[in-house]
Amino acid sequence: MRPAQTTTAVLPTVAAIGETHELEGFALVGVAVFAAETPSQMIQAWRDLDHDVGLVILSPAASAALRAVLADRPDTLTVTMP
Repeated sequence: MRPAQTTTAVLPTVAAIGETHELEGFALVGVAVFAAETPSQMIQAWRDLDHDVGLVILSPAASAALRAVLADRPDTLTVTMP
């Protein structure tokens, strides 16, 4: 009888992009926080995300700033904070 094979699932990284005051608590739970105060900083943060990022939490301002570039990463899920 062969022993059961085990596989280790690699979970995608979670990141957050937005203003510092919107994201303060996310780092406490292991989210990679990309603080950005201007639309250009938010776009650069999006472009700087590692390839293993699977979910990005966006502040409302980041969501608006990134609207035109979100399609650059079609496999990355995003959610906008209320």
